[in-house]
Amino acid sequence: MAQSLLKAEHVKISFGSVHALRDVSLEILPGEIHCLAGENGCGKSTIIKIISGVYQRDGGTIEFNGQKLDRISPIDAINMGIQVIYQDFALFPNLTVAENLALNTELASRKKTVSWKNVRKIAEEAVAKINFKVDLDQKVEELSVAQKQMVAISRALMSNAKLIIMDEPTTALTKKEVSALFKIILKLKEQGIAILFISHKLNEVFEISDRFTIFRNGEMVATGSTKDLDDKKFTYYMTGREFSDQVFVARNVSENPVLELKNLSREGEFSDISFSLKRGEILGITGLLDSGRTELALAMFGLKPADSGEILKDGKAVKITNPREAISNKIGYVPEDRLSEGLFLTQSIGDNIIISEIDRLKKKNGQFDRKRRNEEVEKWVKELEIKTDNPDNPATTLSGGNQQRIVLAKWLACDLDVLILNGPTVGVDIGSKHDIHKVLQNLAGQGLGIIIISDDLPEVIQNCSRVLVIKGGKIRSEYSTQNVTEKMIIDDMM
Repeated sequence: MAQSLLKAEHVKISFGSVHALRDVSLEILPGEIHCLAGENGCGKSTIIKIISGVYQRDGGTIEFNGQKLDRISPIDAINMGIQVIYQDFALFPNLTVAENLALNTELASRKKTVSWKNVRKIAEEAVAKINFKVDLDQKVEELSVAQKQMVAISRALMSNAKLIIMDEPTTALTKKEVSALFKIILKLKEQGIAILFISHKLNEVFEISDRFTIFRNGEMVATGSTKDLDDKKFTYYMTGREFSDQVFVARNVSENPVLELKNLSREGEFSDISFSLKRGEILGITGLLDSGRTELALAMFGLKPADSGEILKDGKAVKITNPREAISNKIGYVPEDRLSEGLFLTQSIGDNIIISEIDRLKKKNGQFDRKRRNEEVEKWVKELEIKTDNPDNPATTLSGGNQQRIVLAKWLACDLDVLILNGPTVGVDIGSKHDIHKVLQNLAGQGLGIIIISDDLPEVIQNCSRVLVIKGGKIRSEYSTQNVTEKMIIDDMM
């Protein structure tokens, strides 16, 4: 084995009584793509911050490029060639691409005036390193997520990076954008730059990484060559649990549809969408990001009403021009971005759960019934196994998987007939993902009609009875998930 670029051994750190890292080791070789995986709260972010000088460890040793590191600052780490690209990319949205790329160099020069000619030259050289085509005068806030990521990578390469750490780099990317990112990562590898790729997505780990390390509960539980790993081992190392790959089979299906769409259209977004959903079914809808799949979900919930066509609920035509009308027809919607659209993050877990049924929790005299409120909160915390020691804590205290369960609880408390979920497990770790799928399958078994909108094809195939493929705003094909493959769906999507 080649000499290590980074070698961390027996690293420990505590925050008060919480042992964030108990005794972890991590070794990265020059020019390798190394995946660091683990569930939320396992210590991935903590080890990144120790390596990059943000936190100082309590114990253990770290060597980088043959040099033993005692105490280092973030500037020391950058100067040695360690770059971290966080999920928010740490860019200035109100500055141009060129300004973001040249800012550090201009500040380091300590000149009293800015040379705009020099700014442009620095930026052009930065984007040329990865052959990234972008308008250097465009403000960063106007870029797509994928473009922002390329700006962050270009900036990282300006400091002669030897190790680039990418924290969940594919969370908000489409499949096409992920493929483009992976091509860039492989080019960086060819240049001898090591990549520490942090992810909990199995398919990405197997596709891009040479070696892996998995943390669980602040400890390193496995490391080795990715080719020696399979789905079941990976999942077990991550969670300490074994899951079955059982495909959902609808067993309590109603005779008549609970929801029907007939030639539903919205100009410029989707057209002539027709399908039916029965109680007890889980229907999958998939397609690329610009296929119209999200716009269709928003139309069914009244956030972007359709221009023409019909929505039928239990065989009767209904008018859905706003969310209140959807809710009155017992239709709920779990948005893709739970943080900005699905939750009041600073409010308590309990208040988030009961917000949609708040009118039902009033006494006859109009006063709020706090006893009933507490009983309702306790019921859903228990039923959906939301991991909290106090439902009065703010929603921000929970992991992504538990936050998603709050959003589910909020809608289930409304006694729905139809639940539409857009990207139900985006940004959720493997264990929580499995638990959410189990909850949805159980709800279908109790007679709820469910629609899952997702580009996570294993999720769709495993949890749905049927799947509709949307392309260019139209339904291209429909499959039974009993006899469809990922390749068949991808061919239709592309």
